[in-house]
Amino acid sequence: MTATTTTTTVTLADLTRMLRESAGEEEGVDLDGDVIDTPFMELGYDSLALLQVIGQIQREYGIEIPDDAVVDAETPRALLALVNAGQTATA
Repeated sequence: MTATTTTTTVTLADLTRMLRESAGEEEGVDLDGDVIDTPFMELGYDSLALLQVIGQIQREYGIEIPDDAVVDAETPRALLALVNAGQTATA
């Protein structure tokens, strides 16, 4: 019998939920809007907030994400690509 590993893709909805849970939501920012390519700084999230979200992603999805990934992932799209690529690599 062969063991199969199932992976769950982290979506924008998952990411915005974790952003709200970890760091709240900046007044005047609609995370339910078209934010996929909006820089995190414009959304009101700094590197500390992103580190908290990365920690939450690691706990919920069991994947390793280097802390320095925050520097490279300036938008939700970039972070999701990094997270989901990392998940594939560890599967």
